[in-house]
This record gives sequence, C-alpha cells and structure tokens, in this order.
Amino acid sequence: MTTESVQAVPRLAADDVPVGSVSTRTLAAEWARLWTVRSTWWFLAAAAVATIGLGLVAGSSADPAESQGDAAWAVSAISAMPAQFALLALAVTAVAADYATGGIVLTLQWTPRRGVLFAARTIVVVVTTTVVAVVLGFLSALAGYLAASPTLRLPVGEGVDTLGTVAFVLAASSALAVGLGFLLRSVAAALVTVFLLILVLPLFLLAAGQPWMVDVASFLPGSGTAFLLLGGGPPGMSTEAAFAVLGAWGVGGLAAGWVRLARDDAAR
Repeated sequence: MTTESVQAVPRLAADDVPVGSVSTRTLAAEWARLWTVRSTWWFLAAAAVATIGLGLVAGSSADPAESQGDAAWAVSAISAMPAQFALLALAVTAVAADYATGGIVLTLQWTPRRGVLFAARTIVVVVTTTVVAVVLGFLSALAGYLAASPTLRLPVGEGVDTLGTVAFVLAASSALAVGLGFLLRSVAAALVTVFLLILVLPLFLLAAGQPWMVDVASFLPGSGTAFLLLGGGPPGMSTEAAFAVLGAWGVGGLAAGWVRLARDDAAR
C-alpha cells in the first residue's frame, strides 16, 4: 500500500495581495455599481434639465441692447447651483444606500481593506460628479450662446476659469457629501445635513443680520459656494477665503467619514 503525498497549493493571504490589484478591481466594481442603478440616471437627468434649461432660458431672454458682447459662461456658474443639489444627492445615495440595504457588509467581505474601499468609492463618486458638472456647465453656456446668438460670446480663457471654478466647487462639495454618507450611514440624514450646510443655514444666518451669525455663515460651505458661483455671500469674503472654506469642509467631511468606516462595525 502506497501513500501519495499531497502538496497543498499555497494561497495568498488577503494582506499578501498587491494593493494595486485590489485597488483596480475595487475601482472597476464601484464604477459598475454606480452606473447600474437607476437613481444615478435620474439624478443626472435632473441636473441636465436644470443646467441646459437655464442656459436656454437665459439665452433666449438676453436683451441685445444690454447684453451685447457679454460672455455666456456666466450661465454655467448660475446653472451649477441647482444642478449641484442633484449631483450631491447622487453622491450621498451612492455611499449611504449601501447601509440601508445591508450591502455594505457584503462589500467589505469582498474588499476587507477598508482604506481601499473608501478611496475607490470616493474617487469614483467625486470624479463622476465633477466631470458631469463641467460637461453640463459647458452645455449650459453653449445653449445660452446659441439661443442668444449673436448677442453673447464664448471666450475660451473665461470659459476655462469658470469651468475650473465649477469643477472645484463640485469636487469639494461632493467630497463633503461622500464623507457625510460614510459618517451618518443614512441617505436621509446625510441629504438633510448637506442641504442645511449648503443652502439653508447660510441663507438663514445672513438673513438674521446679527454680526456673530454673519461670522458663522462665512465659515459654512454654502457661503463659499455662493461666493464662487454667484459672487454673493457674507460681507468681506474673498476668493481665497471661499476656496479655503469649501476645501476645508470637503477634506474634513472625508476625514470624518473615514474615521467612522475604519473604527465602527459596518452593520451598526
């Protein structure tokens, strides 16, 4: 009687798999996940209708006597405000919906490295919303230009500046929305918080008129957004301050979301 020796095939432990391979697969999975749910398309449709529709309205209502030679890029900044909320809703839903369905547990079993999952989901969502905002901003300006032709112009240099500002605003705001999704783990709670920070609280504090309330409003992300896109906001706010405030909220939101994901049980 002979005994055959069976050699076990060595298997790689989870920590031995190259980070690059895991990151690539996770990015592909997050990309597929984002584009295979209907809510993504509904949010994008709402953003497209808002931006392009405003562009057409602005262009068709432009007075040739008063607007002759003006740049159509202003429409991009104005239309980015309503479109922003549809895109931020997309960002929140893309992150927090997994917790409502319990899918986050399976996701973390497939990708146990939470840092990889956090980075992949953040990159996919933020890049998507930012690129979509820039494309829609361009289409909005183009729609206004064509509707008002030959009243308005499309100077390239001004377009680069305007679309660059739109890109920064959406990237920072989307980063904040993603962070809140990971932090609060609830679509409703994260959406309410985003709307409070971006729209409700800045308007309320500025309308109240109390000096300390105006000071508080100047540190909210909505004030930075309004200043960069519309030129409004708290008295005395500068472009540098608006960029700094909005960027700080984006980074801070991601940091808070990462701490919650890294330290707490995903099922809680």
